[in-house]
Amino acid sequence: MPHRLLSCRAMLASAKHLVRAMRPRQWTKNLLLFASFLFTVNQLWRPFTPSMWTALARTSIAFLAFSVLSSGVYLLNDVRDIEQDRRHPQKRHRPLASGAITAPMAVVLAALLLIVGLGTSLVLRPLFFVVAASYLLMQLCYTLWWKHVVILDVFIIAVGFVMRAVSGAIVLDVYISPWLYIVTFLGALFLGLCKRRHELELLDSDAASHRRILAEYSLPLLDQMISIVTASTIMAYSLYTFTSDNLPRNHLMMLTIPHVLYGLFRYLYLAYRRNQGGSPEEVLLRDRPLRLAILLWVGTAAVILLVTRSPLVAASF
Repeated sequence: MPHRLLSCRAMLASAKHLVRAMRPRQWTKNLLLFASFLFTVNQLWRPFTPSMWTALARTSIAFLAFSVLSSGVYLLNDVRDIEQDRRHPQKRHRPLASGAITAPMAVVLAALLLIVGLGTSLVLRPLFFVVAASYLLMQLCYTLWWKHVVILDVFIIAVGFVMRAVSGAIVLDVYISPWLYIVTFLGALFLGLCKRRHELELLDSDAASHRRILAEYSLPLLDQMISIVTASTIMAYSLYTFTSDNLPRNHLMMLTIPHVLYGLFRYLYLAYRRNQGGSPEEVLLRDRPLRLAILLWVGTAAVILLVTRSPLVAASF
């Protein structure tokens, strides 16, 4: 009996470490798939009707498919980088680097997750499967080669976010303004550059030994890039709020610009003053003001899109 109890505890511990190796906190990135649902609510989905719940269910399934797919990629990436991660001051605590789980266990789980993710995407919509498979291929190329190419490395990260936004539109078969894809790309580029800056500052002179590409960057160069991308993101989002064909003609979406400004400035503050720019998902989960800014943005956008659905209400503005 004691041996059986110990065996059950060991299995539970391994399962816990496997789940942690899947990086479920990273799934917050995949919430971007819901953008298409949010920004077409004033055109297609009547509130609290079967069509709305169907659209929400399809988007939720797509979110889960993309999440398990990305977890499979993370596992394969950790298997490949296990030796570098063991020398990293933070990554050495990951399940694979710390020895909590073995590489064969991670590979088997990754294969299962990739099969489930791709299979679910195919069932939802063949075109979604094409995007999901392209995302997987791109991430594998990134793991093997592209993450060692300066500038291209952060561009690939940004393209991954755009593919998430595209997937949300494909699943619902809706049109989304190209402006939203541009904003998504710039916003993701902003996060990627802040991540590189954090790594360079954290690892200092040992940076290149942990991640080879960091030898190609410098703090002044990254600061310049971040400054350019921040200004471009603000301008692109501002233009989106009053030029997109998908949005109400009364330009009320401009009321969401302050939320975006605050979110970007808050993240810059955390990256530069609190040295927290290395993990966007951790910042999102831990920083209350940033979470509040995002919730206010979502809430304000949803109210504007729902209220201005009615021509009579829209005309009153």
